[in-house]
Amino acid sequence: MVEPWDETSAELAPVSNPAEANGEEPRAVYETAEQFLLQFLLPLYIRIIDTRNGRWCRKWYLHAEAVSRVDALWRVWEHLRLDGKTGMSVWWKDHADHHMAVLLNQKGPFHLCSLEQHTTPEPIPCDPAPPNWFPREGDIPFP
Repeated sequence: MVEPWDETSAELAPVSNPAEANGEEPRAVYETAEQFLLQFLLPLYIRIIDTRNGRWCRKWYLHAEAVSRVDALWRVWEHLRLDGKTGMSVWWKDHADHHMAVLLNQKGPFHLCSLEQHTTPEPIPCDPAPPNWFPREGDIPFP
């Protein structure tokens, strides 16, 4: 039989980080964004992916937006994991759920891809602005 939870006697273990205990900067758990994606995020983030429910590309690394978002997810996870209180909740709510919803969206960066085929999308068309249209850094005074 499992003993009932006794909040008054429970102690939370501090986040163990040997590097931080020695006054060093904490080291990353994952060495790259790809390692983070393959070893942590995708095995954890289970979804139905098909042309009706969401999009994903096996060659996600060929999509600049996906690379940028996965890199951002990895970097903020490495930072927030050190917060033993609300870090992971903040990471899921403010970062993972947001970026994964964009990545998996039917109209997101993988909109032309399927699990079987990668298709390189075209960037949104844009004409360059005329010369000197925008002020340059230094032209705008900052308080």
